[in-house]
Amino acid sequence: MKLQSSFYTLLILLFSAIDSTAQITTIGDIPLPEGYKRTEVATNSFGNYLRRIQLKKDKTIYLYDGKKKANQSVQYAVLNVAIGLKDLQQCADAVMRLRAEYLRFINLPVCFTDNANKKYCWSQYQHIGWQSYLETVYGMCGTLSLEKQLKQIKWSDFKAGDVLIKGGSHGHAVIIIDVAVHQKTDEQIFLLAQSYMPVQDIHILLNKNNYNLSPWYRISFDEIIKTPEWTFKTNQIRTW
Repeated sequence: MKLQSSFYTLLILLFSAIDSTAQITTIGDIPLPEGYKRTEVATNSFGNYLRRIQLKKDKTIYLYDGKKKANQSVQYAVLNVAIGLKDLQQCADAVMRLRAEYLRFINLPVCFTDNANKKYCWSQYQHIGWQSYLETVYGMCGTLSLEKQLKQIKWSDFKAGDVLIKGGSHGHAVIIIDVAVHQKTDEQIFLLAQSYMPVQDIHILLNKNNYNLSPWYRISFDEIIKTPEWTFKTNQIRTW
């Protein structure tokens, strides 16, 4: 009877774990480490919009051509955001995509600038459709232009929606997609999301430097934020 009881207990625990995983359907559902709570955000804020983004059930990262990304060891989850069938929505483009969708959702102007400070605004391109407008932005803007468009802030002042970015031909960008704070120490932790080259599903990054905390990252003042595929400096933080 003891053996049978242990077996049923194991089954209950197993199904509970499965059910718990099934409840992670949005970024805001991603579990927090003990002692932390998500930071408060306004209803119409970018941070609140990001928390409501749906996650795919399949954690596999796919490329724009339907192939699987060679490196499947970097992601915690995959965002349910279309990437198109062209090699256009790369790292900075994915950040701009999320920002653009948010601005459109709350009926605010959607504008991005290229390296020459020429503006590409949705109001000027409505005749070609939303996806075509985005592809125009992807083609004309990138890490260098986005870095110029964004405003530098202090690392300690970051919030959800802010961007870690290194502009240039060999650059990269990731977005801080959620933030939480320890209820006693006020220490902040955050989630990072990225796309990459070639174009691939936007995904939540694992924290390979601290598997006990992963996918959350702890705020650091040693000037380095190391992600699975890129290393940023804290002075590379930007806001909209």
